[in-house]
Amino acid sequence: MLTNDAGRALSRTALGTAAVLLATAASGAPARAAASGPATLPQQPVAYGTGGGAATMSPYATASAIDVLKRGGNAVDGAVAAAATLGVSEPFVAGPGGGGYFVYYRARDRKVFVIDGRETAPAGARPDMFLGSDGKPADFEQTVQSGLSVGVPGNVATWDVALKRFGTRSLAHVLKPASSVARRGYRLDRALVDAIAKNRAKLARFPASAKQFLPGGNVPAVGHLLRNPDLATTYDQIGRRGARWFYTGPIAAAIARTVQHPPATPGTLAAAGGSMTPQDLARYTAPVRDAVGWTYRGYRIHGMPPSSSGGTTVGEAMNILGTFDQSGDRTEALHRYLEASKLAYADRGQFLGDSAFVNVPVQGLLSTGFAKRRAGLIGPSALTTPVAPGDPAPFNGGAAVTRSAPGPEAEQEQHTNHLVVADKDGNVVSYTNTIEQIAGSGITVAGRGFLLNNELTDFNFPTGTANSVAPGKRPRSSMSPTIVTRGGRVVEAIGSPGGATIITTVLQTLLNQLDFGMSLPEAIAAPRASQRNGARTEAEPAFINTYGAALQAKGQAFTPTDYIGIVAGLSFLPGGRLQTATESWRGGGGSAMVVRPENPDPTMGAGALGG
Repeated sequence: MLTNDAGRALSRTALGTAAVLLATAASGAPARAAASGPATLPQQPVAYGTGGGAATMSPYATASAIDVLKRGGNAVDGAVAAAATLGVSEPFVAGPGGGGYFVYYRARDRKVFVIDGRETAPAGARPDMFLGSDGKPADFEQTVQSGLSVGVPGNVATWDVALKRFGTRSLAHVLKPASSVARRGYRLDRALVDAIAKNRAKLARFPASAKQFLPGGNVPAVGHLLRNPDLATTYDQIGRRGARWFYTGPIAAAIARTVQHPPATPGTLAAAGGSMTPQDLARYTAPVRDAVGWTYRGYRIHGMPPSSSGGTTVGEAMNILGTFDQSGDRTEALHRYLEASKLAYADRGQFLGDSAFVNVPVQGLLSTGFAKRRAGLIGPSALTTPVAPGDPAPFNGGAAVTRSAPGPEAEQEQHTNHLVVADKDGNVVSYTNTIEQIAGSGITVAGRGFLLNNELTDFNFPTGTANSVAPGKRPRSSMSPTIVTRGGRVVEAIGSPGGATIITTVLQTLLNQLDFGMSLPEAIAAPRASQRNGARTEAEPAFINTYGAALQAKGQAFTPTDYIGIVAGLSFLPGGRLQTATESWRGGGGSAMVVRPENPDPTMGAGALGG
């Protein structure tokens, strides 16, 4: 946490460097750079100030959002600019080949809107498409690295809907910063080089991926200048021709052709093809839906409805915990947090899927009556896992409930991205999107510069569950972009990558503030644990070192993991100031900036969520 002049100076340095890289992007002219190529943008985890701000996992993406805000754009414009730039600087977790969920708070009428940009299964998808000839689930990794895994991408449609409904700038305008970074290039950091190295065999299978990420067949070094002129051209063309052109023109034809017949590098194993057609892309829409919401300790929390399981699962767990006083003994509070997570995940596995295909009992899952019933199962000792799902039907207002076989935890995704943006008028975006695993399917569309997702592996491979595959269906997701309001006014926006751990990461970050009195940066920095109705809880070493012995005495068991989640968030502070915050070390650290940086008030107390 930066609390002195160094923090302000670093913010201004970052913005100054961003100006060199991005200032001429709006006109399309090339920005000046050093002879050795563009400088690496400095990054910081916390920023304070006014005029709006942003936080992402990439300083290039955060700078793009700030540039758009400084030019008069609103939070939606900045969010789309940041998301497109993440497709350049974080190509293994973002880009036009993926999808996600967009949550927007409109300040003038204090309303929350959500856009469902989740990928869809093609019309040719079959219920048994992920089963082998013996009826057992197919090999997961080989399915990932195939056309079978690719869903119809939703990000470009999301950007288009967001800008047309809520933005102030054109798609062409907000894509220019990303196009500029792609054309000039960016310096690879350690995290991305390590990701390339770990996925070398996957990338080498597909010629366009090998060409882009393995120059000369080798893993590039830290500091290597990576350019992506193909993606720059793709963004320029989408800007000129519009989002529908992406779904109906030559790019759509190229995506479908690549999915059906994934190009193979000579000497490597050919990947299986999928069924996606140009018609599947032409039919894609990103609908605007109603957010789900619940109340906790006087705050109203807004999240994504199904097909995301994020909103309902975070909400159910918080409703369960709302029946307890969590402000006392920390061991007891954390024990109940783990137990509430078990119960909510059990219900997630039974009931959550695409609500266009199954009757998800959203009202029942988020009801206080159901929460009290589930809370009654929490005692002084850990519940034996897996715990059974509950019955929310009596609390679902008489609406039908689809009862299917409990589904396994499908998401085996390793990374995603999350961003938050606020503007000077108090509009706020919380947006999570992904291409699923690191480098998605591994398949780059030749001449277009972006990787295709493997989102269809988020379906349960067995048939007969709420989250089994069907034509046109959206796979269940754990993405949990969240906005918090009080008295109708937005006070915070947060989210995280991390596959199925996204839910517990968002949940724990909120609880750290609302129950344990932490500030947003403190809540992000605190050690994490993720219990998902399993025999053992994944936990960071610092969590185990601090709380492990006391919780083990209650029957909890832990498996250490390097880190959980990469939170990006923002919080409104007294006096009209804004705080943007992200990780200082997880995932290599993130980037927080504001339009007009200031020193934080040293008298500001911890836990001042919403002032």
